[in-house]
Amino acid sequence: MLLSNVIIADTGREVNIRVSNGKITQVCSSAVGDMATIRIRKIEEESRDGAIPLSRGVEGCVPSASLTHPCSRPFLRAPSQEGNFISQKALSNTDDLQINFTNAIVFPGLINSHDHLDFNLFPQLGDKIYNNYSEWGAYIHKEYENEIAAVLKVPQALRSQWGMYKNLLCGVTTVVNHGSGSDIANKLITIFEEKHDLHSVGFDKRWKLRLNNPLKRNLPVVIHAGEGTDNAAKDEIDKLIRSNYLHRKLIAIHGVAMRPQQAAHFKALVWCPASNYFLLNKTAVVDELKLHTQLLFGTDSTLTSHWDIWEHIKLAQKTGLLSNEELYKTLNLNSADVWGINTGELTPGKDADIMVAKSNGTSSSIDAFFTLTPADLLLVMHKGNIRLVDESIYPQIKDNLNTNYSRVKIGDSFKYVEGDLGGLIRSIQTYLPHALFPVEVPGHE
Repeated sequence: MLLSNVIIADTGREVNIRVSNGKITQVCSSAVGDMATIRIRKIEEESRDGAIPLSRGVEGCVPSASLTHPCSRPFLRAPSQEGNFISQKALSNTDDLQINFTNAIVFPGLINSHDHLDFNLFPQLGDKIYNNYSEWGAYIHKEYENEIAAVLKVPQALRSQWGMYKNLLCGVTTVVNHGSGSDIANKLITIFEEKHDLHSVGFDKRWKLRLNNPLKRNLPVVIHAGEGTDNAAKDEIDKLIRSNYLHRKLIAIHGVAMRPQQAAHFKALVWCPASNYFLLNKTAVVDELKLHTQLLFGTDSTLTSHWDIWEHIKLAQKTGLLSNEELYKTLNLNSADVWGINTGELTPGKDADIMVAKSNGTSSSIDAFFTLTPADLLLVMHKGNIRLVDESIYPQIKDNLNTNYSRVKIGDSFKYVEGDLGGLIRSIQTYLPHALFPVEVPGHE
């Protein structure tokens, strides 16, 4: 049971990925006796290939005086030691890094095609099933006025930064932010904003004028559409289609009320099943819509859904509306194609957005992928930069890293994530003292 672009290191398989200057330069896999290894090698300059590095072996790898592999050059190795990670220094004036993982899977970083980064400090707001987003919006502004006001006291830059971390902690390396600019100084993942955002036909009073702005006709229009189960939700999609005088590329979000004949007018639909079920107890008929438009995957914000994208993915799989492969591609290949970004594949020339996670003892890439949680992540690499590592391997790479990392607890495991996440949480809590976060920062109350 295999998924494309998911490589699992089971008994007798070695996977080699080489990264240079933020790009993947080599990917290959072969049978090598009893080894079960994923090896990621990061070299900042390809001209260093002539150097022979000295490294230390790891548990799960057969130690030897030298290792020759068709995908890599010889290595000198020392005796095995406990752990699932190795670091090395090249015999040159600069560093390169080799990382070995056992009992793991590797796949492209996830692409979250819909989030509101500055809305991820909110709890889920709503306590009943609504007919459409307009009804929900009016209800929460009346019933949760104080809760909304409290969150909005936090400066947008801090809220957006937490939204970025929310995605990074789950292995998202690209997020499509909807709405105002993210205003994040140090972006640890790709925050895609090369599009024209409209909120919706119902909430944006000038939507028709903005839709037909000739100065933005080359940008795709991203808009909430058909987020409801009533005739009003269906009719607004027709209004949008009829009013697209400039025939701009439309990317709809939600599309719960969308029908196949309507879907043909859209370049893509971003499916957000968790948000849909929370508000409407229904989601888009993506099993029918997939025949007429591209499907992407999104989480929306914590206003309407869980912070963890893996919970969304599991829910989507349980619906049975898409095959496992179709669902998987909404998180990488489909999204990269629609947004026009150089990622989504473990292929030479693509950005080195790479995730490594525990395989949890399965030899099926479907089982290994769809059962993951944030606690299972061993490495998140974004454009060749290590953004998150599991505690078991951090001590052996820290000398190769040139920035600060925060130690946080997710579930029953500890991770090191780039940046001062504890400081961010403290800053947010000066404005919102009772803000809750899905991670613990040791030593932080």
